[in-house]
Amino acid sequence: MLLYVHVPFCVSKCRYCAFASEVMDMDALEAWGKALAKEAAHYGKLLGNPTVETVYLGGGTPSLLPAWAFERLAQTLKRHFNIAPGAEFTIEANPESCVEKDLIGLWRSAGVNRVSLGVQSLQDDVLAALGRPHTAMHVHAAVERLRAAGVPNLSLDLMWGLPGQRLKGWLDTLKAAARLAPEHISAYGLTLEPGTLLAAEAEAGRLAQPGEDEASKMYVNGGDYLEEMGYMHYEISNFGRMGFFSRHNQGYWEGRAYLGLGPSAVSTIGGRRWENPRTVAAYLQAAAKSAWGSGAETLTPEVRGREMLMLALRTSRGMRLSDYKRLTGRDLAASEGKLLGALNQKGLIRIRDGSLRLTRPGMLVSNLIIGRFLFPD
Repeated sequence: MLLYVHVPFCVSKCRYCAFASEVMDMDALEAWGKALAKEAAHYGKLLGNPTVETVYLGGGTPSLLPAWAFERLAQTLKRHFNIAPGAEFTIEANPESCVEKDLIGLWRSAGVNRVSLGVQSLQDDVLAALGRPHTAMHVHAAVERLRAAGVPNLSLDLMWGLPGQRLKGWLDTLKAAARLAPEHISAYGLTLEPGTLLAAEAEAGRLAQPGEDEASKMYVNGGDYLEEMGYMHYEISNFGRMGFFSRHNQGYWEGRAYLGLGPSAVSTIGGRRWENPRTVAAYLQAAAKSAWGSGAETLTPEVRGREMLMLALRTSRGMRLSDYKRLTGRDLAASEGKLLGALNQKGLIRIRDGSLRLTRPGMLVSNLIIGRFLFPD
């Protein structure tokens, strides 16, 4: 089983962020910790102290947790779950919060062996435009501290398609990131989410976004460069050196069972899915009533088939057509032969050894391709 813990606290809200997060308050932090311990105890008992193969602390900014809060959290997880030897244990961190050697040492002693560092850019003017609280100098200092603490698996999160960004600027960012020698790089295209400050600026016509052709070159040329540097493109937005792919995220894409703790966290176990209340206040109310797993959805074979297609096609491994047919009864090669042929001719897909895969240009328009399979004319 995979275990995700949502830490909903940040220093401030970034201009593009639509995740469930809020500015950290010590009273809210204390209440969140108690509620999370109660939720963990509930599921630990319900699931019989299940074995956990990956732990992922996401947010928000988990690296903001003070030592006492992180230590309590780590003890809670170990008390209620059987964390397997050799489990991948990831913490998301922001560069400016990786400043205390003792805190990073505490992460390591608790079993953290992978850090996902929210870099986004290595250009200070771009970081300021995004509302990020760090600079490129903070990134270099954070990498140095994490390596000194013996972190063996470092991932850098970067963003492309940013306001005012051009292909050269994106490639310069990738080159600077590669010089830091991380084991893994996530490269996400900027999405203007409703309700964010950047989305409001775009609607008002005050945001100069890269054109479609420029953005396409960023994705394709950026991927080419990272593969030249030894990073395998194993998922739409993820590149890793051999042996350093994200085991936790791969579990999601493979449709494995996962438990989510904390505000807005989602769980999928035993053919059922449920989501926790999004805000801290609503989560605390649910904890007071022990209302865990309410409103769970039963996943039908049809739903599971749609999700298999959406998730498997995100990966370089692709989707086994026989697995899809076994689950849904639908022979995709037969029912969508004309579409598959057209996509193949355009170089957007490949079918080999019984698996359907998207090429890199195909990954760039994956939502359109997957939509055609899910909602055929």
